[in-house]
Amino acid sequence: MKNSIIESIKSLPPLPKTILDMQRVCANPDASIHDLVKTIDTDPMIVANLLKAANSPLYSFGKEIKNVSQAVSLFGMNMTRSVALGNSVRKLLNVDMEPYGITSEKFAEISSWQSTLMLRWINKVDRKMAEDLFLASFLQETGKILISSDVIQEDESTSFQSEIEMSSNIAMVEFSFVEDTTATVTAAIFEHWKFDPTFVEMIRFSDSYAKAPEEIKKYSTALNIVKTIVPINAPFGEQAINFGLKKAHDAGFDHEILEDVIDEMLDDPKLKIPQN
Repeated sequence: MKNSIIESIKSLPPLPKTILDMQRVCANPDASIHDLVKTIDTDPMIVANLLKAANSPLYSFGKEIKNVSQAVSLFGMNMTRSVALGNSVRKLLNVDMEPYGITSEKFAEISSWQSTLMLRWINKVDRKMAEDLFLASFLQETGKILISSDVIQEDESTSFQSEIEMSSNIAMVEFSFVEDTTATVTAAIFEHWKFDPTFVEMIRFSDSYAKAPEEIKKYSTALNIVKTIVPINAPFGEQAINFGLKKAHDAGFDHEILEDVIDEMLDDPKLKIPQN
């Protein structure tokens, strides 16, 4: 990994105490939703972000969510942690996505589309797998923030952006500029923050899922399929969808289930997915 990116990872600030407390609650098999609500209620910023997410069209709860207890009950403990963690990570990092040709707001939206696609798809395949993959799909593009920063520092934004715009293999473009891909940088970030090793490894191998250890191969493959369908430069583009469905078929997933979920998302006016 490039020295400048290694140094950026080493200098990352620690995660907020509330997030660490939420991690401990979710990892405790004896903890309850009430325990998680009490933890969240101590942090007004996390409360605000959680309620904003709960009332967004991505989750379609069908009613206004007015308090943390409602939100946690509807999301469940793992999804609540995922939403809170995703927002906190982006606030900790200086998000400037100019080299990728998008705004920080668009970056957050694409990450949300990826996680929504993952949840709706894998929930129809394996609910336990969906819980594990929701957080990973929500955060798997985090490494792009540090790659973007490095490209800006090297004054290569223009050439990087021009290649990203035309590429169907973003990881290859990233490697040619910074000697790494989003998958490995993201894994290093969460390894630095001492996340569960399995979580880290399923992200690390998401650009090279054929080489993944057998116990996580299916997870890494699903992550790759989702970011193939919702790439940062052409989310839900026709070519991207076709590539993703082929990967799903080749990996032994029921690609027709995935295709139905994609159609549902594209037809949902609340999600505001542009038709390419």
